[in-house]
Amino acid sequence: MSQAHEAGKRAAGEAALQYVPDGALIGLGTGSTVKYFLLALGEKVKAGFRVQGIPTSLETARLANELNIPLLPDEGDWKLDVAIDGADQVDPQFQLIKGGGGALLREKIVASAARQFVVIVDEAKCVPVLGLPMPVPVEIIPFGWPNTQRHLHKLGLTSRLRKTDGHEFRTDGGNLILDVEIDRIENPAMLEAQLNGIPGVVENGLFVNRTSIVIVGGTEGTRIKERTVA
Repeated sequence: MSQAHEAGKRAAGEAALQYVPDGALIGLGTGSTVKYFLLALGEKVKAGFRVQGIPTSLETARLANELNIPLLPDEGDWKLDVAIDGADQVDPQFQLIKGGGGALLREKIVASAARQFVVIVDEAKCVPVLGLPMPVPVEIIPFGWPNTQRHLHKLGLTSRLRKTDGHEFRTDGGNLILDVEIDRIENPAMLEAQLNGIPGVVENGLFVNRTSIVIVGGTEGTRIKERTVA
């Protein structure tokens, strides 16, 4: 990762603090950009800032605990003020591909529970249209997973089982991920519905009409984009 990308991630992560009021209940995303947000939030908590967070991954939970950021119970009925998370791609309509780190299911649950969803990215994540080189992660249950993959193929979609060090990648929930390769996603909403309609699919990494604010970090600071979510 270049220094410019790291600087952008840091700038976006730190800028997100302005959307977290004192006393807020917040969703804590996953990934390298969110790490900078958590580090900055930890410093504010150390100085007396009051928040409670719900982490979207075990990785985020570990870092939040190290930083003494108070956490809500995983099985709670949260009413979150804001969720802060990264993205693998963002298009001009604020549609996202997420799940490169494998936390897409929890990330979508948390984003859906928040009054406001703020996405933090560096400039490289902004694209004119979603698609390759970033595949769409599809989280599936292990039971009969080749059959689930066959349904994807019937839709004309090429996919590969995600592996790490030669072994099947497992999400925090114990599921598998099929990475679906699509050159250009012209209708993210339709594709999101199609994918989630396949038996065996738990969730997919398309986040459609969920994002209210995108903070883009670059070497010269940040740009903040806002939209109204119906």
